[in-house]
Amino acid sequence: MNRRSLPVAVALAATVATLLTACGNGSDSPKGSDKIEGAEQSGTDSASPTPTTGIGRPDLTLPSDITEAFESWKTGDTVKDAILTDAGRAQTAVTHAVVKGDPEDPGLRFYQADTALAGSQDWVKSIVDSGSTFTGAVRYYAPKIGVFDKESAAVSYCSDESKAFNKDRKTKKVHRTPSSNDSYVLYSTRLKKTSQGVWQTTKLESERGSKTCAP
Repeated sequence: MNRRSLPVAVALAATVATLLTACGNGSDSPKGSDKIEGAEQSGTDSASPTPTTGIGRPDLTLPSDITEAFESWKTGDTVKDAILTDAGRAQTAVTHAVVKGDPEDPGLRFYQADTALAGSQDWVKSIVDSGSTFTGAVRYYAPKIGVFDKESAAVSYCSDESKAFNKDRKTKKVHRTPSSNDSYVLYSTRLKKTSQGVWQTTKLESERGSKTCAP
């Protein structure tokens, strides 16, 4: 299904290895092993990430017909868990903006910046202009994280969109499509910590139908 092609709209196809290595030392590594130097697989299950307290965060509550699950989204490390939480919320902010029908939704600007924000806003606008919204469930899993210094990091993760579908915004008709390899997406992101302490996603790339994520 074509529910979440946001990074595809940016037309980027970098692999996780390339993203994390480039963020770490500026080199251009070719596509290689799924094991990434400087990145670790998260190990503790979590149904959804919990935002850190003390910051005036925007409401990203989704309608009851949309659910998101974040598996293995906690490591037990305070810094890494804060990064993963905000990386997850950056995804939720996109869904929230589509549901609200607003490319300028405050959640997008709070959790995203730079090319990630621009691409997200363009994509949300295209979905809204088409008269569509979302319904169903998305599962985010297999996160890997690289922390490079106190203000920069990279996170990659997979999404399973096989149970999420487009829905007509006016008629509420759900367009159900069969699951395929394209239902699985590999996301690669860069994040910068703001003065507020929020880890904003500044770059977001994807590979739809990734063999890394497909079952």
